[in-house]
Amino acid sequence: MCGRFIDPDIRGTEIDFDQLKLDPWSRRYNIKPTNDVLTIDAEGNGAMARWWLIPTWHKGDLRDWKATTFNARIEEAASKPTFRGAWRYGRCLIPAGGYYEWTGPKGAKQPHFICSAGNEETLWFAGLISVWQDLRTCTIMTRASIPAVSDIHTRMPVILNSEERETWIMGGSDAGFGATAALRHYPVAPLRSAEDGPELIEAL
Repeated sequence: MCGRFIDPDIRGTEIDFDQLKLDPWSRRYNIKPTNDVLTIDAEGNGAMARWWLIPTWHKGDLRDWKATTFNARIEEAASKPTFRGAWRYGRCLIPAGGYYEWTGPKGAKQPHFICSAGNEETLWFAGLISVWQDLRTCTIMTRASIPAVSDIHTRMPVILNSEERETWIMGGSDAGFGATAALRHYPVAPLRSAEDGPELIEAL
């Protein structure tokens, strides 16, 4: 799964990046579900979206949506009513600088920071977008963990390589996406919900 991640290192300054122009903003190191995150659609347009997908057909208020939908299993999303519409029409990429995962017993959980072990620092998560009552929402796809992180958790985000990114965003449905991700991990100090800053990803 993926329940916390950090912004990619493309935010501290104004740059052109794959036809996307980003205005200056502070990089975040403790992004949580329901926070706004950067998404990039099939046309290369960047927009913020609430990280907790709400399907277009939801009739209640925002607070009435109780399902846990900040992650979606790539093996199941196409057939799940919650994700089916976004799977067909809402593909996106969600760039990240890394993510956190925890090991150990309840009450003594050890956080680990997982990041790129390759030449490209940014991790590109496969995502889905759903626009509900003019609110842009999204989810991060997950898959079975690859060997590099399987000792930390059985699930991981779907992290796309350069070839997979285009295929995914144009509608590809290969459950094997993300198998070639180059990752490394290390333990970090326990982090509280309100904490932020680069010190959160410093190795113990």
